[in-house]
Amino acid sequence: MSLEADALADRRRLRRKLSFWRIAAFVVAAVAIVVAIGIADQDSSFIPTNHVARVDINGIITDDRAQQEMLRRIAENDRAKALILSIDSPGGTTTGAEALFEAIRDVAEEKPVVATLGTIAASGGYIAAIGADHIVARGNTLAGSIGVVMQWPNATELLDSVGVDVRSVKSSPIKAEPTPFSETPPEAIAVLEDVVSDSYNWFIELVTERRGLTRAQANAVGDARVFTGRRAVDAGLADAIGGEAVARAWLEDNHGISAEVEIRSYYPRDALERYAGSEGLLRGLARLVGASRLAGLFPDGVALDGLVSVWHPDRAR
Repeated sequence: MSLEADALADRRRLRRKLSFWRIAAFVVAAVAIVVAIGIADQDSSFIPTNHVARVDINGIITDDRAQQEMLRRIAENDRAKALILSIDSPGGTTTGAEALFEAIRDVAEEKPVVATLGTIAASGGYIAAIGADHIVARGNTLAGSIGVVMQWPNATELLDSVGVDVRSVKSSPIKAEPTPFSETPPEAIAVLEDVVSDSYNWFIELVTERRGLTRAQANAVGDARVFTGRRAVDAGLADAIGGEAVARAWLEDNHGISAEVEIRSYYPRDALERYAGSEGLLRGLARLVGASRLAGLFPDGVALDGLVSVWHPDRAR
C-alpha cells in the first residue's frame, strides 16, 4: 500500500509540473504573438486593417532621421488613410524643423494630414504644424513665436576678473565668431544678422504660403509673439479649436474617413533599439507599449547648435 501511495503522489507531482510548464509555454507563445503584431504594426501592413496614423511630436525638435523614416513609412502604407500629428513642442533647431516639415509634406502628398496642438506649438513646433493641411488648437495652446535666434555667451568680464587672456590667430576677423572669449567684431555681427534674417524670411514665406496670408499679414503675426489657440484662429494661424475629436470630424467631413476608423500610434524604429538592439523581445515590447515614452528614460542629450527656432518665456523669439 505504501508503494502505491508513493507512486500516486509522484504522478500527481508530475502532472502539476507538466501543467505549470504548459501554462508557461502558452504565456510565452502569447507574448511572442503580441510582440510580433506590435512590430508588424509599425513595419508593414501585416495586419490588413485600415487605420488613421498618429504621430507624437514632443519636446525639442532636431534633425531626427528615424522620425523622418517613420513618416516615409506612413506615406507609403496604403492602410494608413490619414495622419494626425499630435504636437507639443517649443521648437528646436531650425534645420530640424525644416526637415520635419518636408517629411510631413511628403505624407500630405499621399493622404490628408491634420495637426492637433497641445500645450505649446511654437517656433519649430509651429513649423511642424503648418506642414499639416488643417490645424486644430486648444483654446489655451501657446502657438506661433515665428522667429529665429542665434545666441552665445559673453564671458569677457569673467575672464578679466580671473586674469585669463585668450589669444588667437585668424585668417579673417569673422573666423570662429561669435566666441565667448572676446567681444564680437561689427563685421561678424553683420554676417550673423544676415544669416538670421535669411532664415527668418524663409520662415515668414512658409507661413505666408501654408496659411494663405499676405506678406503684410504674416509680418504682423511674425514678430515672435505667441498666441493662445483662440487668438491663433483669429490671426489665421490655426483653423479650429478643439482636440483629436475635432480633427477626426474634419477628416470625416472633408475626406470621408469615418471617425470610427481605428487610430494607430507610430513610433520611430530606433526609439529603443539604441538600448535593446535591433531584435529581441525588449524591442517588440517597447513598440507595443510606446517606445517613445520608454526611450525618454534614456536621454541622449540635446545639442542646439546653429540657428534655433525655439520659444522660452524668458526670451520669446
